[in-house]
Amino acid sequence: MIRVVVADDQQLIRAGFRSLLDAEDDIEVVGEAATGTDVIEVVRRERPDVVLMDIRMPDGDGLWATEQIATFPELAATRIVVVTTFEVDEYVARAIRAGASGFLVKDTEPVELIRAVRVVAAGDALLSPGVTKRLLARFAGGSSVVIDNSILTAITTREREVLALVGQGLTNAEIGEKLFLSPLTAKTHVSRIMAKLMARDRVQLVVIAYETGLVSSGRAV
Repeated sequence: MIRVVVADDQQLIRAGFRSLLDAEDDIEVVGEAATGTDVIEVVRRERPDVVLMDIRMPDGDGLWATEQIATFPELAATRIVVVTTFEVDEYVARAIRAGASGFLVKDTEPVELIRAVRVVAAGDALLSPGVTKRLLARFAGGSSVVIDNSILTAITTREREVLALVGQGLTNAEIGEKLFLSPLTAKTHVSRIMAKLMARDRVQLVVIAYETGLVSSGRAV
């Protein structure tokens, strides 16, 4: 069972999400919150698999709450999907840096929201198609924070190849096909890279691949 917390300052939105998700056999909403401070309290108490996080909330917005949740070791397995009406690049970039595993806009189809919960709970990452290209272009073109590429010394040559393909948005199966590996072996490489680089998920690996210069404009360098 996938356990979910819904954070939004509008009761109608929370009720809608709860109704939608609770109708699924493998998903259960275990808590709700209307403020940034409240969602941290609820998440620490319930330790859900996924948090659906609004950005604009009182008493600490969703981006702040995401940053706070990411600091608790006991919540390392909790995945956050930012769901908002504001498809703004700066919000997306900050959410990903804060530790979000996904970003969706509120006009997303219900089936896509349900899919997002399942995908993120499985350890993958998800971004709304409308923001993915702009987000990657933002990092490819340079950003205000530059990671020292010396961190890449922590991974092997093969792992650099895998990281570069993750940075291009390839799935485990596609990485395996490119490098003549099984999807399971590709997944193992990705897991090891995340552990070595202390990345929460694939989205942060994409950011690292761009910011270290390993990938530029969608291609490995």
